[in-house]
Amino acid sequence: MKLLIVEDERDLNLSLAKLLKTHSYSVDSAFDGKEGMDFLAVSDYDVIILDIMMPKMDGYAFIQELRHSGSKIPVLVLTAKDTVEDKITGLDLGADDYLVKPFEFGELLARLRAMLRRDNREVLTSTIQLGSVTVDLAGHHVSKNGQAVDLTAKEYEVMEFLARNPGVVMSRDKIREHVWDYDYEGDSNIIDVLIKNIRRKLDENSKDSLIQTKRGLGYVIYK
Repeated sequence: MKLLIVEDERDLNLSLAKLLKTHSYSVDSAFDGKEGMDFLAVSDYDVIILDIMMPKMDGYAFIQELRHSGSKIPVLVLTAKDTVEDKITGLDLGADDYLVKPFEFGELLARLRAMLRRDNREVLTSTIQLGSVTVDLAGHHVSKNGQAVDLTAKEYEVMEFLARNPGVVMSRDKIREHVWDYDYEGDSNIIDVLIKNIRRKLDENSKDSLIQTKRGLGYVIYK
């Protein structure tokens, strides 16, 4: 899943991004509200982690502009402003959750998982079942018939993204946007390579692959 961190405290922003990447999230970092809006203009995100006290555009103004644009991207407010009034203001403007600094990284991960489950009505538990294949959203791993499937971190991210959107054809560009950072400049055919590897590990070269190719459009998983 792809996250946007909008936080002007550079060390915290970059540290969070680094830790989240080790948990199979793709992360972009913006260091003020205006820059955050610039990222949103060119890329899609599953959750925004947002500070309140920032230069150029504070978190409250950011949420207002985001919601006025019609965006329903979940927002987790991460801030030192801890009064009840501050929380009420953020939630009333359209934030989805509120975490006060300092915080435990484990709690942040748990809140992200909860927000992602709420955002996807098809996913009400921590797993997605696709026939004999199970995608464990909390543990970030895949199994088939109860046996673990050894996917790399990027293979898992591709698998999870498709599994969270069953029946929706995802283009190569759309998949790439969700599993890499904004500044990724790698091999243009990397998505095809990852899909091929996932199929080899999941399908044992079966003709009836879980991940279907829609020629000229992209890839899709059907439940």
